[in-house]
Amino acid sequence: MTLTPTRATGPVRRWLLEGLVDRSARHSGPGARGDEPTEGKPWWRVMCLTGVDYFSTLGYQPAVAIAAAGLVSPLATLVLVALTLLGALPIYRRVARESSHGEGSVAMLERLLSYWWSKLLVLVLLGFAATDFVITITLSAADASAHAIENPFVGGALDGWEVPLTIGLILLLGAVFLAGFHEAIGIAVVIVGVFLAMNLLVVVGALWRIATAPDVVVDWGAALTQQNGNPLLIVGIALIVFPKLALGLSGFETGVTVMPLIKGGEGDTEANPEGRIAGARKLLTTAAVIMSCFLITSSFACTVLIPLSEFAPGGPANGRALAYLAHEQFGDVVGSVYDVSTIVILWFAGASAMAGLLNLVPRYLPRYGMAPAWARAVRPMVIVFTLVGILVTIIFDASVDAQSGAYATGVLVLITSASVAVTLSARKHGQRAAFVGFAVVSVVFVYTTVANMIERPEGLKIGLIFVVAIFVVSFASRAARSFELRITGVHLDDTAREILREAHTADPESTIRLIANEPDRRDRAEYHDKELEERYDHHIPSGDALIFVEITVGDPSDFEEELDVQGEYRHGYRILRARSATVPNAIAALLLELRDETGRVPHVYFEWTEGNPALNLLRYLLFGVGEVAPVAREVLREAEPDPARRPAVHVG
Repeated sequence: MTLTPTRATGPVRRWLLEGLVDRSARHSGPGARGDEPTEGKPWWRVMCLTGVDYFSTLGYQPAVAIAAAGLVSPLATLVLVALTLLGALPIYRRVARESSHGEGSVAMLERLLSYWWSKLLVLVLLGFAATDFVITITLSAADASAHAIENPFVGGALDGWEVPLTIGLILLLGAVFLAGFHEAIGIAVVIVGVFLAMNLLVVVGALWRIATAPDVVVDWGAALTQQNGNPLLIVGIALIVFPKLALGLSGFETGVTVMPLIKGGEGDTEANPEGRIAGARKLLTTAAVIMSCFLITSSFACTVLIPLSEFAPGGPANGRALAYLAHEQFGDVVGSVYDVSTIVILWFAGASAMAGLLNLVPRYLPRYGMAPAWARAVRPMVIVFTLVGILVTIIFDASVDAQSGAYATGVLVLITSASVAVTLSARKHGQRAAFVGFAVVSVVFVYTTVANMIERPEGLKIGLIFVVAIFVVSFASRAARSFELRITGVHLDDTAREILREAHTADPESTIRLIANEPDRRDRAEYHDKELEERYDHHIPSGDALIFVEITVGDPSDFEEELDVQGEYRHGYRILRARSATVPNAIAALLLELRDETGRVPHVYFEWTEGNPALNLLRYLLFGVGEVAPVAREVLREAEPDPARRPAVHVG
């Protein structure tokens, strides 16, 4: 027996729910066409899909870094690059090894904990992941708008249109995903190739200017020393302010999320995809090296060549430092080509973030029962995330600076959680050297995250708003869906089927009667007394055979699962046993399975549960027990609308 898939009744509903699957381990994902397999792509092509997020930060990272760190920006960027290559890169190379199906560091932490603690941790991380991805969409669109508005050929015609233009880009992004997002990788290769080529042109041109006019470096060094004095103080300032540059660490979690798109080796299996893992590690390493080179050179060039006054709010270099250099060095035509390439990649960075959201959220919340079943479908979630992006844009007035703190907070929380996950993994596997190394990196990332939150508390506040929103929606959905059947399949072992055959063939006209029993000592007296009590309370004829049903609660925080039923003969009694997250839902699923197997409507007998009904209902929601009889009846009522075919529930 399996859950009935969600049925779409109208053309609009069918279109919205296209590709929806109703299984705990599956979701349609962006660009899915039903159950068609996805052909893997070479790692370097998939790198371009993650690169539209990671590399696109070059559109605003140098300006944000200089606005945050001033003349110290190049040194602070060096610290950031060291942390990227020596910290984030080794961490995510290990994450790729341990989550080869794109689950990411969130799944690693989920596996390290159990019960409700793992679910609560995942919800918190999803809140910050949503902060990261949603702000990526809105911040990138806002910066794309800034590049368009500041272009000299536009000539101020779009002044004051920042918010409408940004909303328009977000709506266009949503429309692309609603229409179908199947050729993303091919498009991303072209966009990233053009953008990196334009940045290489601008950076090499800037470095040539510096090489032919070395006095600008002398002037920068003199101003840096005059402003901060002691060289050791300058180094200390770089170490303190580099957390403000955390935007340059984005893209690692996305790089792991897209792993299933990477073409594996010939000997790859789902359990051991060595080729895919190797490709993902090449992807992460290559992207990190390319980005590190651009971060160092662009930060140095922009700091040395552009006056600090140009980075003031509303200044021509604010949020677009490399674009400023492109226009200054090569004229407005080449500068406009750079603007267009930046606008396109920033807009497409939102596509990468949207793909990340559509891969991440449906992987967890529907499986926990903490989102409606339609949350597994792409299009409804695209509409939700698009509306959230528009709301965020309006709240922040499409300002890049105002959103950068929230973006950095989301990025850092995810990387910090990944560093903790790999540290605990190394400890679990007895790898002492790796454990010590990852522990040191974890401490650095914890410091970076805390420092960023202290410096820019608005990022933490925004992240917590997302966390609270996810908590409220998740638990409201869990409560609303608690009376669903929740069992995706029922499997009877040979002994259980033998017990069922005995009950069916002994008297084909008799009723299959089951007694719900909470196992205690499981001795002869327990079953004897229970049988006498139920026969007396419910007036069951002495000749009618009875089957005991015993459900043991496993992890009550689980939502959907399969039910494995074992049959047992004990002290002369027939018993069906199973382990489940909830007792009433498991009993309801077993009753429906017995009905379908035998063609007869079974009856089940309960005792009333002692205690306050409200508290018992709360026990059911949290621990899978409580008001078993009425809840089992309600689950059956929702699962089987026909009263004539609905298994009967008796309480005495």
